[in-house]
Amino acid sequence: MPAITAPNPNYRTPPSIIATIIGVSAVASIFIFWLVYVHPPVDTAGTTFRFLPALNATLNALCTVFLLFGLRYIKARHIIAHRNSMFAAFLVSAAFLVSYLATYFLHGETHLPIAHTGALWYTYAIVLFATHIPLAIIALPLILITFFLSLTGRFPAHRKLARWTYPIWLYVSVSGVFVYLLQAVVHK
Repeated sequence: MPAITAPNPNYRTPPSIIATIIGVSAVASIFIFWLVYVHPPVDTAGTTFRFLPALNATLNALCTVFLLFGLRYIKARHIIAHRNSMFAAFLVSAAFLVSYLATYFLHGETHLPIAHTGALWYTYAIVLFATHIPLAIIALPLILITFFLSLTGRFPAHRKLARWTYPIWLYVSVSGVFVYLLQAVVHK
């Protein structure tokens, strides 16, 4: 009976896989842009599912917790616990994305007061527009490719890419909560 061998972690990932992931991520980003900035909101009064922005922030916070545990586990060489934490972060991020899309489908863009001045406004604008949104766009394909590499046993490549993916994903999760809190303060 032939022996079963583990997949070779040094196999090159087919460029078509990477191109597909990047293509799907680009289409998703374009769709989100359209949904947020072009699509007219369904619930213009903003009365349906008003809890969604808070849910989005909660899911981002949970993702942050799972990411921090995942880092702790991998540093301690607890591979299964690391994998479970990262899957939990991925699932919470996926739930966030669904909730985020529902928020913008129903309510549209968050309209802040007309007088956009002061340190709070500039902090909000810099964090949201200069860092959070661009890094969220970059994070999506990085996360998907990093997961693909892990799931296919390409651990050396997974480790190399995770060194970039992890801090970006963590920043996007933390800054998502920060943006929500700033919106809550600025919107009052």
